[in-house]
Amino acid sequence: MDIELREVTAADVLVFFEHQRDPEAVRMAAFTSSDPSDRAAFLVRWARFLADDSAVARTVVFDGRVVGHVGRFAQFGEPEVTYWIDSEYWGMGLATAALQLFLDEDPVRPLYARAAVDNLGSLRVLEKCGFVAVGEDVGFAEGRGEDVEEFILRLDR
Repeated sequence: MDIELREVTAADVLVFFEHQRDPEAVRMAAFTSSDPSDRAAFLVRWARFLADDSAVARTVVFDGRVVGHVGRFAQFGEPEVTYWIDSEYWGMGLATAALQLFLDEDPVRPLYARAAVDNLGSLRVLEKCGFVAVGEDVGFAEGRGEDVEEFILRLDR
């Protein structure tokens, strides 16, 4: 599989914006921005992420195309992983491969993740990469406009 991670560029962020405008992907991710079509808010959020010295972000490239991103940021005072793969590429193992590459590169442990309890694809990716469920939570998910149950997972290795 020809997949790689690289530093995020400004052009990549514009591609990420297009990815997150997919209504099916927004619903699946659940915990997204309140308005996926608000380009300015998206760019501000990414500028903050990229300027945060404690965060790490990588662009996922597959066969020469930007297909998503993976990274780590602080959530509730703990390091948490995040990733997004363009829905056109779902089911190909790219999220698992990208997350594994990121975990090999980023030594921070323990590392946490969260996923809606019905986001079976993301939960499977996290499980394949060694994350284990350690709790549950409920929060308002902008991507669905309602409270959503989520699993909290942790990676210790």
